[in-house]
This record gives sequence, structure tokens and C-alpha cells, in this order.
Amino acid sequence: MNVRAPVEFFPALTATSVCRHAFIERVRGIDVSHDKTEALKRLDVVHREARHEIGMADWPLLTAQQIHGDKIATVDQPVARDKEFAGCDGLITNQKRIALGIHVADCCAIYIVDPKMPAIGLVHSGKKGTERAIVSKAIQQMREHFRSDPAELIVQLSPCIRPPHYEIDFAAKIIEQCRAAGAKNIHDPGVCTACDTDRYYSYRAEKGKTGRMLALLGLV
Repeated sequence: MNVRAPVEFFPALTATSVCRHAFIERVRGIDVSHDKTEALKRLDVVHREARHEIGMADWPLLTAQQIHGDKIATVDQPVARDKEFAGCDGLITNQKRIALGIHVADCCAIYIVDPKMPAIGLVHSGKKGTERAIVSKAIQQMREHFRSDPAELIVQLSPCIRPPHYEIDFAAKIIEQCRAAGAKNIHDPGVCTACDTDRYYSYRAEKGKTGRMLALLGLV
């Protein structure tokens, strides 16, 4: 199988020299509708190849279990191998050459970059996470652990589901929460995943029979 992952980059994050990032879109050629378990294994292989192409091949991949909660793992020590953090929906770190990863298929992946310290965060925020203001808590944790100034942060939202395909505009609420937390440099592509299932996975539009995009962020 020779399947390649389409990768999206965000100008606001590309403009800073402290990090590498990517948003891996829908991988065409992998059918999730029949054997989901096998398809997700194949998808993981393609995601690993994409990490190689963007220069994160030898970086440990840290992911969150993603239970639609508001707990955020703090990584302030070097890490040698891949790890999933149980019970978490976000990660923050000041360690270089570590890839933070969040999987989404309608929910929003929120990239947070502090180019001054430097430090980064990557958060999974859907309906429940947004109700619990997980992005506000991530910004607060970056203040507490890394002395990040919210006014200096670059915040980037990923494509996510939006009205009329979903009854709640949680992207707008996420932006409100970021502003309330003191962030000023906030970027939203305004793209709805359910509107373009050729390019993105959408859990709602595809009735649960779908894969996952992968958001990646790491300090260089």
C-alpha cells in the first residue's frame, strides 16, 4: 500500500521559528467503513510516515487519551519514548524535540505556542471540553508552570465541525475563552469538517464510521 497523508500547515505557526507543526487531513485510500480496527492501524502507519516527512520522525510522540474532560498533562522533563497520558485531553511542555499529538474528527485541536519562553500546548476541545473551558485551563497551566504571558501566545484552532452541521458553535466559544484568558493572537481557519468530507474526517457526517486527523506540535 502506497498511501500518502495530505498535510495542512497554518501560517501563524509557520511564521514562528520555535516549533514544527502539522494537521494531517483525511487519508484517501483507507476505507474505515468496513474494518475500522484494521483501517486505524493502517492510518497510524501513514501518520508515522507523515511525521518523518515533516521532521518529527525520531521525536517521541506524546498523546492524550481524550475522554472529553479537562485534564491537561504537564511534561517538563525529557521523554525517551512514545506515551499516552490516561485521563487527559491536552498536553503542555517546554521540552524540545517532543511531538505532542491530538486526534480529531469534528472536535477542535487547539495549538498554543509561547515563542518567548518557549513553551507549547495542544488541546482537544469538543462540546464537553469547551463547556469545561479546557483551553482556558491550558493557558493557565502554561502561566503557572512555564511563566507564559497569555498576551504573547499564538493560538491556532484546527478545522472543526460548525453550524449548521452542529448545533453548537464551539469554535466561537473557544475563541471567547482564549480572549478571556488574556490571549490576543488567535487564529481560526473557519473551516467546517462536516462540509468537506473529501478533505476531512467527520464523526457526525459519517455517523461514526470514520478515521481521525492528527494534529502535531513540537518545539525545535
